[in-house]
Amino acid sequence: MSVQNNAATQVVSVKSASAVQSLLAVFFGLFIIGFVGFSHIEAVHDAAHDTRHANAFPCH
Repeated sequence: MSVQNNAATQVVSVKSASAVQSLLAVFFGLFIIGFVGFSHIEAVHDAAHDTRHANAFPCH
């Protein structure tokens, strides 16, 4: 029974780690789009300018 319990715990642990990673990826993506993509700070805009154009993200 403890082997099954241990396996079930590992499955839950992997699922929670995967969910946390997914949420962090979404948050990071929204931050990039929201802050860097629409920033009026010239240094931030210039730092990401070429990458945005290479990925067809409008910034002007």
